Amino acid sequence: MNKISLREIKKEATAHALAKAAFELAVERGMDSFVVEDVVQRAGYSRRTFANHFSCKEEAVVVGALTISGMNDVEHMLAELPEDIAPVDVLYQLIRTQFATGMFSKLREVVRLSKRHPALEPHILSVFRDLLLAGQETLDDLFKDRYPEGYTHVLIGAVYGAVLPVIDGSVNVLLPGQPAEDSPGASTFEQYLATVFGYLRNGF
Repeated sequence: MNKISLREIKKEATAHALAKAAFELAVERGMDSFVVEDVVQRAGYSRRTFANHFSCKEEAVVVGALTISGMNDVEHMLAELPEDIAPVDVLYQLIRTQFATGMFSKLREVVRLSKRHPALEPHILSVFRDLLLAGQETLDDLFKDRYPEGYTHVLIGAVYGAVLPVIDGSVNVLLPGQPAEDSPGASTFEQYLATVFGYLRNGF
């Protein structure tokens, strides 16, 4: 992992604060009841600073839901991996770390908002793609030429594709931390992941 400069850390913190404010306003008021000026006032920055990070309030709202606040957890997890670990097992740990408790509820909230405000949808797809690419880069860094071309791409596509229906509620899966009584008969996220990775390890 490359070390991040202090300037990059500050830039990331600014973007995170703006995105967090935008997401909170979207949940509190709905997408049509706030503007960029409300976002910058809440976060304590200028409109110019907002424009340096986001093209519009929709992008900021989605980033506010999808921002991974636990990058240190990801780095720590990767540093602790055994040398002989398989790519599918790296992905299992990465997914569990990326989608920490609380993140799925934010994701479902922004998907719910997108039903009434379709302008959010391209930003949801774009930021989710960034998560996928981060996973791909992780596998590329760890395994380089040890597997046939396309192998890790197939794994990444399968795993992140399986996460999408959890986010949009297409499959009956309890989010991490969600009480079982909210959805009787639903699998836990851990059970769902075990099933998905069971298919990847053992075949369909």
